[in-house]
Amino acid sequence: MAIPVIDFSKLNGEERANTLAQIANACEEWGFFQLVNHGISEELLERVKKVASEFYKLEREENFNKSKLVSNLLDESGEKLENVDWEDVITLLDDNEWPSKTAGFQETLKEYRFELKKLAEKVMEVMDENLGLPKGYIKEAFNNGENGAFFGTKVSHYPPCPHPERVNGLRAHTDAGGVILLFQDDKVGGLQVLKDGQWIDVQPLPNTIVINTGDQIEVLSNGRYKSAWHRVMSSTSGNRRSIASFYNPSLTATIAPAPQLVEKTNQEEAVEQTKYPKFVFGDYMSVYVQQKFLPKEPRFQAVSAM
Repeated sequence: MAIPVIDFSKLNGEERANTLAQIANACEEWGFFQLVNHGISEELLERVKKVASEFYKLEREENFNKSKLVSNLLDESGEKLENVDWEDVITLLDDNEWPSKTAGFQETLKEYRFELKKLAEKVMEVMDENLGLPKGYIKEAFNNGENGAFFGTKVSHYPPCPHPERVNGLRAHTDAGGVILLFQDDKVGGLQVLKDGQWIDVQPLPNTIVINTGDQIEVLSNGRYKSAWHRVMSSTSGNRRSIASFYNPSLTATIAPAPQLVEKTNQEEAVEQTKYPKFVFGDYMSVYVQQKFLPKEPRFQAVSAM
């Protein structure tokens, strides 16, 4: 069993119908797929790899190696570390402070984010089409709050771990938001997705973009598309680079199953056929930060009670 790999460029030719079907199947059966020929230039992706690696070496590695996480793992107890991840991470937003010491980092990542946001919106339009929704439905749903959709980028590194049996790179979770676009290391593996009770490796492939669906796509699709559980395993070798970007609703956006996806013959039946509550995304996030690594169904129950 392997994560679907889909040629995004074939949406523009004779194989469009087949490519749409591949993406629909990946969203329904996996919640994860890899895109090749996605329209982001290899030259830009190579620059992203270069500046991300240089950034870690120059601005992050020393502090990570001095961290309490490392000292706790080097003790002699042998106990598994709970409630922590073997990960170095920063988050880039349009309006927060960015690293400034690594040459080319800001310019390259800003260009990359610009291109990736366009790709995210194309992927959402494909989801609209496959779900039978009007073009732009998901984008509009995510942008219906005061400040527009949220687009953030996490630059993570998973350094070599001396005791991978004692700590995960990143504990198993589903993503809270909408569409997640991951540019992962093309040599060092570790990302796994849960499929039919089995953990399946998301195989490293050069310059692909991994797409996964978050909890809000599950809600909007009324459960047709599921957010997938995934995790990162730590390893004794290699420093795994992971750059994940999140196209999420505005915190003030109201999220609910699309009416077109709720089967109904009368109003009472419509309530029964709606599998998810209607809520404000910011309320969902306040629940999620407390329950990220716990089963997701209670999150929906908690937010419906707010």
